[in-house]
Amino acid sequence: MTEPADEHDVIVQLEGVEACPACGEQSTLKVSFVLTWTNMHGEVVSGPREAVLCPECDRGDPAADELLALFAVDETLGINNIETFGALIAAWVESVRHQKADETPLAEEHD
Repeated sequence: MTEPADEHDVIVQLEGVEACPACGEQSTLKVSFVLTWTNMHGEVVSGPREAVLCPECDRGDPAADELLALFAVDETLGINNIETFGALIAAWVESVRHQKADETPLAEEHD
């Protein structure tokens, strides 16, 4: 898969998407985008990020629920829904950009 060129690019993969790494269920889609954050030294850094949309793990997240609902009514993602799809992908990616990692398992493993 090609990497996004800048922070505004989002690459969407609809076919050949692997299973969700968290639960093993089949993912609906995968996106690649640039994520920017501030490290512990106060420096702004960025790098590529990938995320999958999982019907199980992402259920309950409003942005994910709207995207999953679109696939429930239009599995083939027809041309009539392409603008809606674009808006929903943008909203979901923005919500994924703001998710924080749960550092508890890492801290427990370190201890």
